[in-house]
Amino acid sequence: MAAATSKAILQLHHNHHHHPATATKNGLSISSIHAYQNSPFETHPSLKPSNKGIKLAESLSNLLHLHIERNLNHHPSNVPRIEDKHDTPTMSPKEDISKKWQEIHGSNDWNNLLDPLHPWLRREIVKYGDFAQATYDAFDFDSFSEYCGSCRYNQRKLFGKLGLTGSGYKVTKYLYAMSKIDLPKWLERSRFADTWSKDSNWIGFVAVSDDQETRRIGRRDIVVAWRGTVAPSEWYDNMQRKLEPIGQGEARVEHGFLSMYTSKSESTRYNKSSASEKVMREVKKLVNYYKGRGEEVSLTITGHSLGGALALLNAYEAAKNFPGLPISVISFAAPRVGNIAFRDELYQMGVKTLRLTINQDVVPRMPGIVFNESLQRFDDITGTLEWIYTHVGVELKLDIRSSPYLKKGMNLMGIHMLETYLHLVDGFLDSTTTFRSDARRDVVLVNKDCNMLVDELRIPHNWYQLENKGLERNFHRRWVKPTRDPEDIPSPTVESYSNVLEPTNIMLHLESRKELQQNC
Repeated sequence: MAAATSKAILQLHHNHHHHPATATKNGLSISSIHAYQNSPFETHPSLKPSNKGIKLAESLSNLLHLHIERNLNHHPSNVPRIEDKHDTPTMSPKEDISKKWQEIHGSNDWNNLLDPLHPWLRREIVKYGDFAQATYDAFDFDSFSEYCGSCRYNQRKLFGKLGLTGSGYKVTKYLYAMSKIDLPKWLERSRFADTWSKDSNWIGFVAVSDDQETRRIGRRDIVVAWRGTVAPSEWYDNMQRKLEPIGQGEARVEHGFLSMYTSKSESTRYNKSSASEKVMREVKKLVNYYKGRGEEVSLTITGHSLGGALALLNAYEAAKNFPGLPISVISFAAPRVGNIAFRDELYQMGVKTLRLTINQDVVPRMPGIVFNESLQRFDDITGTLEWIYTHVGVELKLDIRSSPYLKKGMNLMGIHMLETYLHLVDGFLDSTTTFRSDARRDVVLVNKDCNMLVDELRIPHNWYQLENKGLERNFHRRWVKPTRDPEDIPSPTVESYSNVLEPTNIMLHLESRKELQQNC
């Protein structure tokens, strides 16, 4: 009897693994077939045990059912199975938005597009968010690396290495910022002296839409993506909390942000020109070139955290230099940058800003936690309030409680991460609805650099890293730190700038060669 019972249980286990399961609303459950119906008892009556044996087999099989269901198919009812999305695309389809691009770009301040969130706008927000995320994914944070503070790949390889070849954009310029002039500790680089640059960090890039993407979005789009920091606690210690003038009027901006954007030094290699000068020179070149071809051109600037602050400074300067050029800022988790006069000047120049914030994120509340735009109501008493901070533009508020995939505790780092923002905006429908069931973005990305996904999903936290943390085996099978390919070493040569744009853009290529020779 014991042998027959064991056979019945083994057969049940075989059936579980080799026959379809019964689908239910909340996931998968094992089909409720009695053990003895699929056991050797029915096929071989001579082996049929006594009633007690059958009852024992049924009892044990029920326990096996329960064990398998709990350990293999268990899922909280409020947490959807991410396995069900494994065979689905990770991005929404690219729609032709050429007839509506001005509205998507903010011409009407995104009226009637945010709540509910228009699917075309959602797709574009995620696109620009991916560009901002690329500035983190390709950045060499490794303090043991002689290239710490640089981009791991040259600009021709960047999108290919990060899986963004389908974005429809090509990188045309890398941007660098000073790292030792009124800048926070997070920008400190290698603990070793012989690093690639003692003074500069890779801070972002300029890209432009290719012909196919240009037709889809209705204009030639120039993108500037700025990298930021990720630790909210650093904002308290590192921000100067001091406003200083920008422009000729009453506009004031935070000292540390402006310093990073405008600092330069003749003694450096990568910042003989400031980030400001580099980005404006590249944007001017692209605007003049494509307008010279009779094309409609837009400028979209994106960034996360500190990168969102740099994006606003970039937009302010671009609006001063290119009157009439459609300029939009898509920022994520951006802090306040300047005072009310700075905000008003941006409005007057036509800059459109869409700020994405998470209710539980502390960074968008800084600086000016006390002295902020809320005091504007007392303007008749306090005056023009040149000394307080204010946000700029339209806000799209997100909330971690809307997603069944996210932990609900106050994980300041995880809440602030850009991938958390992209997850939430991809699932956002409107302010009264929970997370959309057909969200496309891969949920696993949330845990790339944090621990925000609920434990039931069993996704490792902080999983994104170089294989073996960058170590490789050499010819003698010894583990060594590899040397970069010559074209990926952050000491650009003239050859590395070739083929950046389409072959027809000879003029742009020649200008890049000339500028590179001057800078080096």
